[in-house]
Amino acid sequence: MALGTLRQAQFRLFRLLEPRAIFEWQSFFALRPLLSKFPKGDGHSVVVFPGFVSSDRATRPIRGLLQELGYDTHGWGLGTNLLFSNALESEMIALVNEVYESTGKKVSLVGWSLGGIYAREVAKACKGKIRSVVTLGSPISGNTGHSHAHALFKVLNGEPSKIDITRYQSLNTPPDVPTTSIYSKSDGIVAWEGSVQARGEFTENIEVPASHLGMGVNPLALYAVADRLAQPENNWRRFNNHGFKSLVYKKPSKKVHRKLFEDVVPSISPLD
Repeated sequence: MALGTLRQAQFRLFRLLEPRAIFEWQSFFALRPLLSKFPKGDGHSVVVFPGFVSSDRATRPIRGLLQELGYDTHGWGLGTNLLFSNALESEMIALVNEVYESTGKKVSLVGWSLGGIYAREVAKACKGKIRSVVTLGSPISGNTGHSHAHALFKVLNGEPSKIDITRYQSLNTPPDVPTTSIYSKSDGIVAWEGSVQARGEFTENIEVPASHLGMGVNPLALYAVADRLAQPENNWRRFNNHGFKSLVYKKPSKKVHRKLFEDVVPSISPLD
């Protein structure tokens, strides 16, 4: 689905407003003592994948918080996220397999931006070893027009082959585990339409007020992450945004779902 002219203009405006991420980083550290009151974990392992042109340094705050909340957290340990290759994917899969084998428990995956695509694809490759997947501002639609970062990614990684294109178009297929997409309508890097996934038995979308560059430290987004990871294994429930939460956390309306998926996946029902 291509973005309309007015929506493209709005998208460009939000890109100019991305420096507001500075305030989200400041709020994370200012509110850090309060964030420790978020829903607690049960000790299972969580692997966090960084976004494009980012590394484990950027995910250190969220990993530190999740560690304090009771999780065994891991960075991806593969340096700066720049070039995608089959070898890199194999390294990510090997990491998840190693964590799973060392604990004997299913692993949850969290991915910020491009890292969210990796998290979903790794989950598909590690069947039976993944507990849940949470993505933050990730371009999961398979539509390259939904990301301002795509041009740079293509410069660094080259033109995709026919096989790559086929796989890219399948990115909107979620793994067969509880999968949450957290996104923002004011995201200036990845259009929010590209982060909404179709309604399925184990899929959900949560809208938060955040920038793209600050989503991984935005306290409101992190509460949603903590709440999702704290879901009991084999007893997953969709995010409860009733009451006061409805003022902050939104879900795509039926109208939005119809617009995004009716022509592509007409059989999806019911909708959020």
